[in-house]
Amino acid sequence: MSIKLERLGHVFTEEISKIIKTELRDESIGFISITYTKISSDLSYAKVYFTVLDLERKDEIENKLNNASKFIRSNLFDRVEIRKMPELTFVYDESVEYGNKIEHIIDEIKKED
Repeated sequence: MSIKLERLGHVFTEEISKIIKTELRDESIGFISITYTKISSDLSYAKVYFTVLDLERKDEIENKLNNASKFIRSNLFDRVEIRKMPELTFVYDESVEYGNKIEHIIDEIKKED
């Protein structure tokens, strides 16, 4: 990924977080964190990765975010100067959960020694 796309992804991550926090009026989404945004090289698609505190609701929240993606995209277009706004797809970020699992395994190995 080019440096420009990485910078743009970082800007998207910050702005999408702000939009969800201030503009999106769906209280059922609750507290989420936008962790990373990966933008395709032709700016046609962007995957927005997020995490939630309540893991049991991650699929429900993913559906709600994807349903609100057009609203978020239009607000993002107003905030970021870009000629072509990519389609947004929200995906649950499993890397945090995976990291916690690895940390737990390491702790178990330390206890055995």
